[in-house]
Amino acid sequence: MGPFSHESGPEQMSDHPATAADGSRAAGRLSMVDRFLPVWIAAAMAAGLLLGRLIPGLGSALGSVAIHGTSLPIAIGLLAMMYPVLAKVRYTEVRLITADRRMMAASLILNWIIGPAVMFALAWLLLPDLPAYRTGVILVGLARCIAMVLIWTDLACGDREMAAVLVALNAVFQVLAYAALGVFYLNVLPGWLGLPAQSLRVSFADIAVTVVVFLGIPLVAGFLTRTLGERARGRDWYESRLLPRIGPIALYGLLFTVVVLFALQGKTITSQPLNVVRIALPLLAYFAIMWSGGFVTARRLRLTYERAASLAFSAASNDFELAIAVAIGVFGATSGQALAGVVGPLIEVPVLLGLVYVALWLHRRIAWPEDARAGTATPAAAQAPPPASQGDTTTDRPQVLFVSVHNAGRSRMAAALLDHHAAGRVVVRSAGSAPADAINPAVVEVMAEAGLDLSRQIPKPITAGEVRASDVVITMGCGAVCPVVPGKRYLDWELEDPAGRDIATVRRIRDHIDALVRDLLAELLTGAREPIRSLRARGR
Repeated sequence: MGPFSHESGPEQMSDHPATAADGSRAAGRLSMVDRFLPVWIAAAMAAGLLLGRLIPGLGSALGSVAIHGTSLPIAIGLLAMMYPVLAKVRYTEVRLITADRRMMAASLILNWIIGPAVMFALAWLLLPDLPAYRTGVILVGLARCIAMVLIWTDLACGDREMAAVLVALNAVFQVLAYAALGVFYLNVLPGWLGLPAQSLRVSFADIAVTVVVFLGIPLVAGFLTRTLGERARGRDWYESRLLPRIGPIALYGLLFTVVVLFALQGKTITSQPLNVVRIALPLLAYFAIMWSGGFVTARRLRLTYERAASLAFSAASNDFELAIAVAIGVFGATSGQALAGVVGPLIEVPVLLGLVYVALWLHRRIAWPEDARAGTATPAAAQAPPPASQGDTTTDRPQVLFVSVHNAGRSRMAAALLDHHAAGRVVVRSAGSAPADAINPAVVEVMAEAGLDLSRQIPKPITAGEVRASDVVITMGCGAVCPVVPGKRYLDWELEDPAGRDIATVRRIRDHIDALVRDLLAELLTGAREPIRSLRARGR
């Protein structure tokens, strides 16, 4: 099961930078299919180029039917890859995310002030002698993310609810600001700087239609799928059974889109390689600058990793459907501006895929704040409970931290089971003294049997800050390396390590932990201490 179908929980709080084993790799935390996603992307690119070169008239045939300036096959691929991601969004949590005004403001500044200005500067710096390509690159920079950012955020284990909010926010600003910014950056600003100007006439209605088609349709489909699915069978069934089935559609849609994109421009790309390289230079620099700027901004705002990833990928991604549609509509399908628009996603796909792996590496190497809703309103009791590992240092609810060596088996199972049984009445965290690269696959399998998805969670390092925030710390074999804070309650559950065990043994360990967790929950909710003593005896 790949990142197109996984669930994630927020990151842990830390006072000091986390350290990881030297040999850990971001790719190691992905499934076998997703680990080789770059190979599939490269194969799709090669297939598209070959098809475009070997089949006469294929490009014309693919582009002959269009939806608002975008090839129908591309439109189908985009809708296919966006729908599963939007079906994963927990729409009931969106209102909590919008309360984070810092995040909203940072996204708007990065996307609508810094992004266009950076692309304008790079286009003039690197393409001063190629006005058509320069204009096309600027149009790409003005078209902010409303599509593939959802894919990159999901692959990077980011906050998909936040990504959906940022996409919607950018869609609104796209309708309101794209045409005005186009006039400013192509006509007004060059005039102020004594540079050649370029006129641009773009209809607000045309932009609105593009946004409605490529965001509205999959958004409505995703919302209805979740709403009706949860109403019919419940959230556990929806997220553990239905989402894994529809998740791969996003991967197929992405690969199909890549094949079609390269097939449409296969002849142009292979016949004008130097021009493509020239166009690629400002785009490469832009993606790197904006993505890095997003992560730096997130660190300054003390955002969680999940939100940092959402912010960074939304800042670096572009709405290439709109850029291509505008370039074709204003300058023609064979224009240099249109070629620059098409090269945009051809560069964006492999570059941002690479940045997904960099993001996952940063997730392991840097400590991130834990509360994914820091600074926002406290959720009401009626809302969905937070995922295991989500902390809340201001709540009156009991707070429990499970600690093991690798945070890949026992502590993860205990945290997930307690979070499930507590239904929001207990704040649950888990961490490891020497975090592994990935959750134990056998643990993922037996927890899936119980309707709990751990497939997308990532082992986290233990920090003193997490211990201080917890009321009860339960250790599972991490020994003297676990931080000790005076005044905290410590329990030690001596459980068999599931590493290297068969499924039957791991299932038995899960059931043992489940019994311990149920007793712990009863103790926490009644305030009695006697069950804790029995838990320690049973754990041994």
